[in-house]
Amino acid sequence: MRFETPLLEGRLIRRYKRFFADVELADGATVTAHCPNTGSLMGCLTPGSRVWLSRAANPARKLAFTWELVEVGPTRVGIHTGRSNALVREAIEGGAMPSLAGYSAIRREVPYGRHPSRIDLLLEGEQGRCYVEVKNVTAAVEQGMALFPDAVSERGTRHLREMIGMVEAGHRAVLVFCVQREDVDEVRPADAIDPQYGRALREALVQGVEVLAYRAVVNPEEVTLRDAVPVVCPSLV
Repeated sequence: MRFETPLLEGRLIRRYKRFFADVELADGATVTAHCPNTGSLMGCLTPGSRVWLSRAANPARKLAFTWELVEVGPTRVGIHTGRSNALVREAIEGGAMPSLAGYSAIRREVPYGRHPSRIDLLLEGEQGRCYVEVKNVTAAVEQGMALFPDAVSERGTRHLREMIGMVEAGHRAVLVFCVQREDVDEVRPADAIDPQYGRALREALVQGVEVLAYRAVVNPEEVTLRDAVPVVCPSLV
C-alpha cells in the first residue's frame, strides 16, 4: 500500500485526548494531527520521536494532517488502524495470504452477528463464506514479542464472540493480526492488560476460529504485509 502523497516528517510533542497529536515540523512549526488509533499506543509515545504525517486531501477538513508512522528505536511502526483492512485486503488479492486465497469476491464492512457488528472483510466463493476480522498491532516488548490489545478492548472481545457464532453457523471465521512493524517474531495476547480478551481468544481458537498474524515492512513511501509470524497463546495458570 503506497501512500497517496509524500509523508511529512516531524517530531512528536505529545498525544492527548486519544485523537490528537502535536508535532513539530522540520521548519519549527507546530501542527495538531489526527491520531487514528484509540489504543494506548504503548511504547510509541516517547516525546521527540520521529513521526510521519499524511496531508488530508480535503482542504476543508478540520485537521489537515493525520499521524501515520512513528520511529521506535530503529523500527518504524504504522499506528494508523484504518490502514490495516486495506493492507490485509491487498495481501489477500496479491496472493500473500495463501490460506485466504481462492475466494471470488471480497466485501468490506458487512453487517453480521447477533449484535450490531460489521465484519472487516467478507470473502465469498464456491467454498462458502469466510468472515475476516482485522486487528492492528503496534505494541511490542523485548525479544520480538508483539502484544494485543494495548488497552482493554471490550469491542475486540465482542468481535471474538461474534466470530465464534459464525463458526457455529457453519461458516469460516479468521482473525488476522496486522503487525505494522518489522521487529516482531510472534504475537501474543496481552493477558496482563486485558485478561478477558486473552480468555476469549483462547476460547475462539478452541471453537474453530482461525488466527493468523502477518508483519509488515514499513517506510514513509509504503507499508506492505510481508510474511506470517506465529500467534502464541500460553496456557493460563
